Amino acid sequence: MVTRINEDFEQRVVILPEDYHWVDSPMAGVERMMLDRIGDESARATSIVRYAPFSEFSPHVHSGGEEFFVLEGVFSDEHQDYPQGSYVRNPIGTSHTPKIGKEGAIIFVKLQQFNEADKEQKAIDTTKEPWLQGLVDGLTVMPLHEFEGEHVALVKWAPNTQFNPHRHFGGEEILVLEGTFYDEHGIYPKGSWLRSPHLSEHHPYTKDDGALIYVKTGHL
Repeated sequence: MVTRINEDFEQRVVILPEDYHWVDSPMAGVERMMLDRIGDESARATSIVRYAPFSEFSPHVHSGGEEFFVLEGVFSDEHQDYPQGSYVRNPIGTSHTPKIGKEGAIIFVKLQQFNEADKEQKAIDTTKEPWLQGLVDGLTVMPLHEFEGEHVALVKWAPNTQFNPHRHFGGEEILVLEGTFYDEHGIYPKGSWLRSPHLSEHHPYTKDDGALIYVKTGHL
């Protein structure tokens, strides 16, 4: 049986931190919270992966590409170390062998979701990149990637900021990294993951603690 988790991309999905259910991977010390998945060990998948200190993962090729953001600790492979705040893209056909150090690591990772023509490999330390003014006061943006309608960015919301009601052409995916994100549908604390389908709408805002979110649009 093929594993299927939130496989209907026309449905809105919200996963809050209290919904997390960690599942052991085939490698000791590596656990996964599966957010969406179509496939078994090799799958089109979006997950949060938790690596214990000094854990390793077997060498593997990214048959459909790999995109990840380091949430905690330091993720490492034979190429380099990626500290908290790193955004990394490994295109189709690349390979590596994760080997985690004493800090351990937690990453948000998307597998087998690359456009075949998107061949840019990148590693961005977002703690060192500039912020740009957003479309409304209180909003700043750090663009991370763009390709044929797909956009990835960090968006920093000052406390008590309101954004315009808007529609998501190509869908929208959000991971709340800090603070609390709100819209008319709910309240999303740090660690919340939202996936909204093509042409969905909402009216987002923050309250006193503001928010920092990872946003991906145009890919659904």
